[in-house]
Amino acid sequence: MDSNPLLQRALMLIPLVLSLSVHEFAHAWSAWRLGDDTAERQGRLTLNPMAHIDPIGTLLLPLLGIPFGWARPVPVDPTRFRRDVTMRTGMMITAAAGPISNLILAALSALIYGITFRINPSFLPTNPGLEFFLQIMLVANVGLAIFNLLPVPPLDGSRIVEGLLPYRLQGHWQKVLALGPLLLLAVVFFGRGLISGPTRYVVGLLHQFIATVALIGT
Repeated sequence: MDSNPLLQRALMLIPLVLSLSVHEFAHAWSAWRLGDDTAERQGRLTLNPMAHIDPIGTLLLPLLGIPFGWARPVPVDPTRFRRDVTMRTGMMITAAAGPISNLILAALSALIYGITFRINPSFLPTNPGLEFFLQIMLVANVGLAIFNLLPVPPLDGSRIVEGLLPYRLQGHWQKVLALGPLLLLAVVFFGRGLISGPTRYVVGLLHQFIATVALIGT
């Protein structure tokens, strides 16, 4: 695969599209559970990738080898949350659902990898396509989760911070929100270490988990 970069990027699209689709579905599902059916009415409460794909962010940029992308944002109307859920809390929960879903996907990929290796150690090495898929699912989902947890508007982390901040600091936070696009560009072009370092650490932990699962019962 390394000898054909374009083919490798095309193969990476499959786990990337699946991961982004699950991420957006998690936003829609959590909002729906909290009483907001906006995403459902717009056909976004689905795992169908066609409902979430952004032609540029989901397809074009990854094919060009640019390590940055996005899906179509799920619409959330906090005024439609149940009365027992404040808008701040509801937005925080809805935002956190996306990164959490990616971490769950990464953990499931590691578990499947470990169980498969335990049952038949030669299966994945002789099926490099499946092995590549599981590896990308693991790394991509960890990277997506960590990137989206950054407290930079409009990423999910900024919604979580907004929900946790006391009201007396909300005015200052609004000034940060106004700088959101500039801060996001700064992270994309100059802050890769904010993502790559934690991603390598979490991926390392999952590799240890894979080894543990693979060795159980031997």
